[in-house]
Amino acid sequence: MQKLEQIYEGKAKKVYSTEDPNLVIVDYKDDATAFNGLKKGTIVGKGVINNQMTNRLMAKMEKAGIPTHFVEELSERETLVKRVEIVPLEVIIRNISAGSFAKHYGVEEGIVFDAPTIEFSYKNDDLGDPLINEYHALALKLASKEEIEQIKKYAFAVNDVLKAFWSECGVTIVDFKLEFGRTSDGTIVLADEISPDTCRLWDSKTHEKLDKDRFRRDMGGVEDAYSEIMRRLLRHDA
Repeated sequence: MQKLEQIYEGKAKKVYSTEDPNLVIVDYKDDATAFNGLKKGTIVGKGVINNQMTNRLMAKMEKAGIPTHFVEELSERETLVKRVEIVPLEVIIRNISAGSFAKHYGVEEGIVFDAPTIEFSYKNDDLGDPLINEYHALALKLASKEEIEQIKKYAFAVNDVLKAFWSECGVTIVDFKLEFGRTSDGTIVLADEISPDTCRLWDSKTHEKLDKDRFRRDMGGVEDAYSEIMRRLLRHDA
């Protein structure tokens, strides 16, 4: 499958058309951003890790009955995926207090919730991806009621798969962001990526951060953290 014209470039990926109108090629970059693009940098090797980790985790989702856009890994950085119309909702699942949740609600990081929480952000860089609820999403016609229910069901199912797998790796999944898309026939599928860019991943024993928070917070050791999380994934991904 050949790359044709570039049809999109985001903060972490480029997307190219192919000879098949229903398939595109995603090319992962090493560029890193935080705080809605206010902080920029490079994490060497990030694109390779995020591409390969996403593909392995997407395969696990498919096995669990969660449809995804994944088709085939083409190279270290490139993957063939179904062309989708992204639903402009960022879906955040939280198992433990951290990041903006801790900041917004004045609680410390590390509080384990009795049950996972879900929240939506309106995917709009110009507005700073504001938090919205289901009623806002319906009012803005971002998705139908049925689509939102389907997305919620899939998001919690993704959490179940990720919690179980990362636990085997000695890693706690604190929270993560998902995006969903509509295929040409309107089917809702999991899209975008599942990586240290989009997940908070802590060592289960030491609570050492093994994700993009090391970049956000200038903690150092960013490349090492990404490499470590990939090493653990490969070791347990039989």
